[in-house]
Amino acid sequence: DGSIRALCRRTAARLCSMRSMNNDHVKAREDLTAALRWAAHLGLHEGVCNHFSIEVAPDRFLINPQGLHWSEVRTGDMLLINGQGEVLEGRHPLEPTAFFIHSWIHRLQPHARVILHTHMPHATAITGVQGGRLAWCHQNALRFWGRVAYDDTYGGVVLDEAEGRRVAQGLDGHDVLFMASHGVTVVGPNMAWAFDDLYYLERACQHQVLATQLAAGRPLRAIPPEVCRSTAQQAQGERQQSELFFASIKRLLDRDQPEWRQ
Repeated sequence: DGSIRALCRRTAARLCSMRSMNNDHVKAREDLTAALRWAAHLGLHEGVCNHFSIEVAPDRFLINPQGLHWSEVRTGDMLLINGQGEVLEGRHPLEPTAFFIHSWIHRLQPHARVILHTHMPHATAITGVQGGRLAWCHQNALRFWGRVAYDDTYGGVVLDEAEGRRVAQGLDGHDVLFMASHGVTVVGPNMAWAFDDLYYLERACQHQVLATQLAAGRPLRAIPPEVCRSTAQQAQGERQQSELFFASIKRLLDRDQPEWRQ
């Protein structure tokens, strides 16, 4: 009787674990789809290119498929792949550049559970400037103080292991990577935080571009480093705003695009 009860307990535990895993995968698919759709709504996409991913288990991550516009993707369109680029679940093909960028970052940067790679306009504009850097001239920029890395070498389209590894190494534990003449990559521990950072990064870069135009050769306002540091700490202490923002995105999608969860 004791062995039977033990077997029942082990079976129940496995079933509970499987249900929990399934629930986690459903949420991850919803998070990924919501982020893609809202990025398209904000104009942060580029045709059917660029890619977001979220790790769901060791050597397993969800990623958007090749060829679908971000505004049309649904949760059932997301691909589950492994670190070798094999599509384990999904009915669409995988974009090669998405695999080489995301697989290496997931492999080499353990803090990057979520990876968002875009060519969003204002942030990408800064990568096209020789020595382009995010300027610490505005509150939205200060949330990224100490969290930004720069890859100042453009190595072409990321279509091989070597370039994927080089890009991933350039992130070097940071949350944002400006990729010379290419775009930006933002990473985070969950989708709400990463997407909030993506949004505010583009806003910060937009303000910088507009301020530079308005300045007409005058220097941008310089905020003292100690104020930059304390403001960044304040922003990181208000991550509830990130969660609230992402929850509101899902509500708006449910209201206006209810098919997104299919």
